Parts: sequence; C-alpha cells; structure tokens
Amino acid sequence: MIIKSTIDRIMEATDIVEVIGEFVQLKKRGANYVGLSPFANERTPSFTVSPAKGIFKDFSTGKGGSAVTFLMELEKFSYPEALKWLAKKYGIEVEETVEAPENREEELRRESLMIVTAYAAKFFHESLLDTDEGKSIGLSYFKERGFSNDIIKKFELGYSPDQWEAFTSSALKQGYKEQFLTDSGLSVKRDNGNLYDRYRGRVMFPIHNFTGRIIAFGGRTLKKDKNVPKYVNSPESEIYHKSNVLYGLYFAKKAIRDEDNCYLVEGYADVLSVAQAGIENVVASSGTSLTVEQIKLISRFTKNITILYDGDAAGIKASLRGLDMILEEGLNVKVVSFPEGHDPDSYVRLVGTAAFKKHIDENKKDFILFKANTLLKDVGNDPIKKAGIIREIVESIAKIPDSIKASVFIKECSYLLQIDERALLSELNKMRQAKAKKDSQQQQSSQSRFAEMPDEPHFFDEPVIISEPVKEESFQEKEIIRLLLLYGSRMIDWDGIANTYIGPFIIAELGDVTFEHAACKMFVELYRAEVENGVLPEDSHFIHHREKSIVDITVDLLTSKYTLSDNWMDMHGILINDETANMKATILGAIFHLKKHKVEKILENLRLELKNADNQADQEILLDKYMRMKKVEKSISDFLGSVIIK
Repeated sequence: MIIKSTIDRIMEATDIVEVIGEFVQLKKRGANYVGLSPFANERTPSFTVSPAKGIFKDFSTGKGGSAVTFLMELEKFSYPEALKWLAKKYGIEVEETVEAPENREEELRRESLMIVTAYAAKFFHESLLDTDEGKSIGLSYFKERGFSNDIIKKFELGYSPDQWEAFTSSALKQGYKEQFLTDSGLSVKRDNGNLYDRYRGRVMFPIHNFTGRIIAFGGRTLKKDKNVPKYVNSPESEIYHKSNVLYGLYFAKKAIRDEDNCYLVEGYADVLSVAQAGIENVVASSGTSLTVEQIKLISRFTKNITILYDGDAAGIKASLRGLDMILEEGLNVKVVSFPEGHDPDSYVRLVGTAAFKKHIDENKKDFILFKANTLLKDVGNDPIKKAGIIREIVESIAKIPDSIKASVFIKECSYLLQIDERALLSELNKMRQAKAKKDSQQQQSSQSRFAEMPDEPHFFDEPVIISEPVKEESFQEKEIIRLLLLYGSRMIDWDGIANTYIGPFIIAELGDVTFEHAACKMFVELYRAEVENGVLPEDSHFIHHREKSIVDITVDLLTSKYTLSDNWMDMHGILINDETANMKATILGAIFHLKKHKVEKILENLRLELKNADNQADQEILLDKYMRMKKVEKSISDFLGSVIIK
C-alpha cells in the first residue's frame, strides 16, 4: 500500500484541470472548465471541472470525483495505479508498505503485465541498437525506410532476435513469471510445456496506451516467405483491447488538440513517417477496422478527422463502407487519397513535408462528396447502379445527427448526382423515420423483457425507493452530509453557543441518531472518527477517499449542474434565500428535521406493534412509549417553528 504521506504529496501536487485536460478538451467557463463527457456520447458539454474544489462532475452519467477517480473511471486503473500515474507525472517518489504476497499479487496482476511488456520493449529496443544482428537486420530496415534515430527512440522501435527463445530465456532469468509472459502474448507455450518467442526475427512496434505505458506489440517479418504472416500482433489481454487503442495516440494527443484535427492512417509506418515529417497529429487503427471506441477516443480532443488513404481503389471502396459510424458520432470527416501505388508513408518520403502538406490541403474532400465521386466512377450509364449508389450516399447522410449539416450535404449531392433535391430529402426522411421506428421497437422490446424478468435482489448505490418516507429520510440524511462538507469547519457564533465548530456540533447532536443510507452512515462514521482524533476534516479528505461511495456522495453534494448569474437579482428581481444568512436556522433546522423524521418512523413502528399486541400489559407498555415519543415529536416541532421563525 502507498503510505499516507506520499498520497498527500500526490494530491497536493495534482492540478485536476491539467490532468483531465490530457484526456478531454476543456474550455474555461466562469470559475470552472467544461467539456464533452468522455463517458457518454453527447453533443453539448455536461462535463464540469472545478479547480477550486479539485473535482470533476459528469452530469451525463453521474460520475464525479477527484483526478484519481477520473483515472480510475476512464482508464480503469486501480486506486494505486492511478496514484502512481499521478506520481510519475509530477515527479514524486512513491513509498509503499509491504503487503501480504497473495494480496499484492492479486492487486498487481495488471501491473505485472505492464511491467513485463515494459521489459520486453527495453529488450527489443536494445537488441535493435546494441546487437550485431539487430543492427544489420532490424536497424538497417528502419534506416532504409527513412526513419531517423529520434523517431526510433521516441516510438521505442525494436527487433526480436531470430532465435526460438532469446527473449523468453532472458525474461525468465530476470525473474519474470511464465504466466505473465504467456498472458501478455510475448511467449507461447509448446505442448511439452516449454516456452518460445512469439516475435522471432521481426522488427517491433510497441503499442502505447493512452497514458504512455506499453501494452502490446506489432511485429513485422522481414522474410520473403509467403507462408510467414507479414504482421503478428499481440493477442487480447487484460491490458490490451485492440478496439480501444489507436497507435500513436499517446504521442499525438497534444497536437490533435492544438490543431483541432486528427489525421487517421492505416499502418505503423504511416504514423512514423508522417510524424517524422512534422505532422504529429496522426494515429492509426492498429491493424483493425476502425471501431466506435477508437472514434470516441479521437472525439475527446477534436471533432475533425482527416482520413489519409493509399491510392488503392479497391481498398478505398472497402473502407468507405465502415466509415459511416464516424458520421454517427457527430464528427466532421474529410478524406485525402494519394496517387496510385502510394500510401502516406511512401508519398511523404517521395515528395517531402512541404509538398505532402500541400497535397493534403488541395485534395481533402468532405467524406460524403468523396464517397459520391468515388462510387460514381464505376456507374457509367447504368440507371440501376446509379440508383443504388444514390441510396447508399443518402444512407450515409442519414447517419449525420446535425440536421443542418445533413441538409447542406443533400443540396451538394443533388447537384453532383444531378437529381432533384426534394427526392433526396424524401428518401432521407424515410430512412430517418424507419430508424426511429426501429429504435422505438427495440426500446419497447427491452422494456418488455425487463418487466418479465423474475424478481431478484437489487443492488444500488442508492436505497430502493419503495415509499415516500424512504425518499424523505435519504434526503434529510444527505442534507446533514452537505452541511458538514460546506460549513463543518466554520466557528459557531450563535447566542448561547461558543468556542466550537459546526462539524463537531452536528456530530454531537446526532450521536443518538442511526443513519440508514449506507454512504451517509459511512460518511458520518468517518467524520466522527476524525473529530475524535482532534482533526476537523475538510472536503478534500472525502474527495480523495479510497472508498468510491464516499467520493460519489461528496461530489454529488458539492456540485450543481446549474449556477445563478451574479446579475440574477438585478435582471429578474427574484430574491434567492441565502442559507448562510441565518446559520442557526440552517444547521438546527437540518438536525431537527432529521430527528423529527426518525421520531415519526419510531411512532409508525409503535402503531404497528400496538395493532398486533396480544395482551393488555404489552399494549400499556407500548402506549406509554408511544405517548412519550409524541411529546418528543411535539417538542421538536415547536423548536423547529421557533428556530425557523427567528
């Protein structure tokens, strides 16, 4: 476990805007920053970061918390992994206490896979640069492709020796476990149980995750044997899911944000050559067809994608069919093709940076128009084929969520296809209506299946609302937590009470109250423990807490989706009550409203017991309790009335 003093140093050094800004495009709005949610597909920003409080809140999904929570939610880090990532970013040495071996192994399984892939990258890189075989085969290949030493080092390119067990035997000697060598895909197990290297005799392209750690590899053979696959890529693992990864994104994300555009290419070499030419906002889909997850990765930084195709006509047509999903995600797509026989890698090496950039600027076309032009080339005078192509193009336009943008494309395609605009609009509306009907049917089917499901235990962060009193009780308990967070460290200056703070006062007053809401109960217990230790906890203590339910309730109660303008009163003449104007009424009102509700619940239970009492003696005891609780209820009601009136 990471020791508390180290955690405190990490939290103090962390700038939440800076951290989240690496993953989400943020814009300043008042005292806060806003952006599109990285957790949901949304068109208008509902994701807010408060630098003053050190928290984020995503109103689309309800997620919120500190920079640590953000990394855990987005990158699926464990709590220690998130802390270590921040420590590395801010140059803080991590001190840990020793855990039991079995606990540490389970918690750090993902970390172990990361460590073994990092070792492999180092092994392959050193094999490339420091061994005779690596220099003569691997390094000479990269040099022939025109890659500079800087690019080779930046992307940590490597070479795997053409031997059965060169890497595996080295890793085992260094103490790496067989399990992690095979689970990461670096080694393969024979039927007899022995291991051998997966990437023998290949140049290596390490694949970095979003935060810069190596999670997988692509290995290219240099042999001419057609029976040997050209590329071998890492299998899926706990740390590598190819549909969620874009090659080069770690190095490109800042440039993508700065340029407000992402160049999308097909292969590793394309990324390296284009980046070496000074165009750093370039990524590749890592040997897989483009996925929705990859598109969403790009959309965190820009809404503009420029696809750089090679000059192969068949390849272009095949790719066109899969790109409609970019439009569905609301991104703007432009396409650039290169002369026959060239891809971005070969073309930039042929013409140089300036001419390459000029070619892009002069040849980029909107995806819809590019698709129309490309498909029309093979139509000739065949009206049936032309009708099919028109329908295919309108299907693409129907994917665009922005109706104004779709209308512009309809107009331009009408001119290009020489067909009446109204006919295209009619076809577009039919497709959208059909999609809306299908979506509605799927939703109804889903709701029907849910209704037919047998009763099962439900597990929610919130208690299941079965009646209004449960809802009211939850609200009253959360109100206490909110007041502790906002005003717990304020000194009381009410008549008759002095030399104490609001937080300890509330805790003392509610010593006889049992909280029912799980997160509220845990929060109060944590707060009470801190007070008993002589500490007055600030909201940061709970924002950075390891327990997710504590972070969630803290952020929920500290954030609001809406804030009033400073000019609200002047503009609208509406006075909004300020709870700080009468803190006595605010604090005591919350305490006694909660107590009143608890008493009402006790009275309700006593009424049920009276109803079911079997003999007169039990009835008299219960009735006596009931009358005493009624007096308590009246005294609380009287007190509430006097406090609030004052």
